Amino acid sequence: MSTKIVKVLWAGRLSYSSGLKLQMILSNQHHQKLANDNCNTLILLEHDPVYTVGIRDKEYTVKDEERLKSLGAEFFRTNRGGLITFHGPGQLVAYPILNLKQFKTSIKWYVCQIEKMIIRLCAEYGIKGETSPNTGVWVNDKKICAIGVHGSRYITTHGLALNCNTDLSWFNHIVPCGVEGKGVTSISQELNANLTIQDVLPLFQNAFKDQFQCTLIEYSVEESYQLFKLLNEDKCVQKT
Repeated sequence: MSTKIVKVLWAGRLSYSSGLKLQMILSNQHHQKLANDNCNTLILLEHDPVYTVGIRDKEYTVKDEERLKSLGAEFFRTNRGGLITFHGPGQLVAYPILNLKQFKTSIKWYVCQIEKMIIRLCAEYGIKGETSPNTGVWVNDKKICAIGVHGSRYITTHGLALNCNTDLSWFNHIVPCGVEGKGVTSISQELNANLTIQDVLPLFQNAFKDQFQCTLIEYSVEESYQLFKLLNEDKCVQKT
């Protein structure tokens, strides 16, 4: 059985629209058969402040959208699973662009693997992460990692958002993921210490590699350059 290879791209801090376009470029390479069997990619980044809603976006009116924008954040309606969440500085966002035919052709399995991966990561810090009937990873009744994915012909987009040293006050203006009576937390808050995304990245990548039983390979400088060249071209941004 051949080793599954996933290429890792650290994209830095990007706007949400740029993150969407980056996913679109990579998922299209899968769909158009432009990539080989080793083209799975793990995009790692942090976003400028943004509120996003999933496929049940009709629960959020234009008035709600304008209210959230007035706080200084962007607002996007997407086709991922789940309801509303926040992305911003200090939050590690991961967009795995994977061909599930190389793993297991089940979105339910895929989400479960992500949850187990984050629980594994939390354990490295002595934090007890748990699942619940609500998607994501929780510490007691507070969500530490939000998950919202999309699959099209077995190619995954969107992903997860792990609070490292996020300003959690952004969540005060929404009901995170539509779950009433629950809160949010971060690795930093649980440890009473300031852990940045860069602090968490090595353990995150190890947890991903172990959970998905794959080999991680960093994007080369040239590969990154060509990808960001495509990203910066003046093309219409479509929802992935």
